[in-house]
Amino acid sequence: MAFSVAFAVASVGLAPPVSAAEPHEPVRITRFLGEQRIPHKMMFGGTTVGGISGLDRDPRTGTWYFISDDRWRYNPARFYTGRLDIDRQTGAFTGVRLTGVTTLTRTDGTPFPGYGRAQAADPESIRFDRWGKRLLWGDEGDRPDAGNPDIPLSPAAVRGMNLQGRQVSELRIPSNLRLTDGESGPRRNFGFEGLAVTERTITAVTEGPRYEDGQVPTAERGAPARLTVWSRQGALRAQYVYPLDPLPAAPVPAGGMADTGVSEILPIDKSRFLALERAWIEGVGYRVRLYEIDLGAATNVLNRNELGDGDSYEPVTKRLVYDLGSFRAPVQNLESLAWGPRLAGGECTLVIGSDDNFDRSEVTQFMVFGVSGCR
Repeated sequence: MAFSVAFAVASVGLAPPVSAAEPHEPVRITRFLGEQRIPHKMMFGGTTVGGISGLDRDPRTGTWYFISDDRWRYNPARFYTGRLDIDRQTGAFTGVRLTGVTTLTRTDGTPFPGYGRAQAADPESIRFDRWGKRLLWGDEGDRPDAGNPDIPLSPAAVRGMNLQGRQVSELRIPSNLRLTDGESGPRRNFGFEGLAVTERTITAVTEGPRYEDGQVPTAERGAPARLTVWSRQGALRAQYVYPLDPLPAAPVPAGGMADTGVSEILPIDKSRFLALERAWIEGVGYRVRLYEIDLGAATNVLNRNELGDGDSYEPVTKRLVYDLGSFRAPVQNLESLAWGPRLAGGECTLVIGSDDNFDRSEVTQFMVFGVSGCR
């Protein structure tokens, strides 16, 4: 099903500081170009399609890559290739089709173990590295906690793989982001969720706060997540604080479940990124906001093990680009963010996708927007 509605959207909030040396235009969503969906539990190549938690595009060939966070619930960890039909003249988004499926494999060529086993993979993001002609993917890992004491420890990772899905490299993870079986390091399901690659850097963001960095967000207060930056050659460069918003609403009933964090990041230039902040709140549903963030004036906290209330640091700046919950209700579990093709008139296209969790009440959705202020 496709929509061809067009509209203008004004940015909301304060713009980040602009360097006199490098002035830039804030990113703005200018119009909606269409939506496409993949049928629930569609079969393709002997696999069940769903759980799409990241996507990216090879600008040379137009091939799209879609990674599933399925961990042997249906099939091994995998990514799909495909096409998004976006007209370069009009911007109309008219179709999505899959063309291939590839199993993620370890350096020895074997698939990653499934959920509940040691060394299992939890794929959450995928990027095409056009400078290295490889794919990168973020693995959130897994760990035990009070509610899941029998889950074995599986390390979080940022991995490089060839186009055939075989691991060829792995970044060194800073010690403060290594998963443990105690109340230290990242919490369960709060590891690497978003990933970005540029000509010079690779950046990954944790979904939420480490134990040492404070409590999870509530309706009254936010929390710090961490952005980690490496060189494209794998040298660890820096770490910055991403200030998560408070929950956008209180759970219903009071004391009900809620989960919020950064679900994806996307580079704009060398210091600016787009960021999806997504929350699920019992009795309310999903809420998602798109932000522009800037690392330029942020403090490097790589060597700080705790980010307590008394610590002095500058977080990344944030500017609200659009509240996606106000665009279409009910908003879905939006986890994917990628640049599409540039249109003939110079306008950029932004693709935002959802993870249906293999749940019939949710959908695998791709929305395309026209964007100004991109590079």
